[in-house]
Amino acid sequence: MHPVNLAQVPPFYHKYIEKVQAATLPEAFEQYKNHLLPFVAAIPEAKWEWSYAPGKWTIKESVQHMIDTERIFAYRALAFARRDPNPLPGFDENAYTPASRANRRSRASMVTELEIVHQSTVALFESFDAEMLAGSGVANGNSVYVEGIGFIIVGHGLHHLALFKERYLI
Repeated sequence: MHPVNLAQVPPFYHKYIEKVQAATLPEAFEQYKNHLLPFVAAIPEAKWEWSYAPGKWTIKESVQHMIDTERIFAYRALAFARRDPNPLPGFDENAYTPASRANRRSRASMVTELEIVHQSTVALFESFDAEMLAGSGVANGNSVYVEGIGFIIVGHGLHHLALFKERYLI
């Protein structure tokens, strides 16, 4: 259903893109806003510091990971849309998570930050024209293009939404 050219996106991200049921990036962002954000905001406070298995992230850590990842991917999209020729590094989510100290944060602050980060991402992508959306670059050793990154952001959030439903809120 999505218009993403999967040949221009590393195979690892295809599983995220395939979760997006939208024909355009604005529709995908609307799906995220209407489904993911209200769901996260409605997760009961008592569940936020719970993990479904030893060594697995809490909901707070998962939400912080979503925030961090969206920021990183939005920066990648910005750099590639602006034709920055420099390859961008990857990031280690398993190092970022404990360093974030997410479990010390309030649920309310995390919900607010997730909403603001997503609003910022949407505004950024709305500023891109067709040529910018087609721009590409190298991140974490893989070539990827700007519009594809937008779908990855949405799909990554939907991936975590499914995990919350399947493993955390049963």
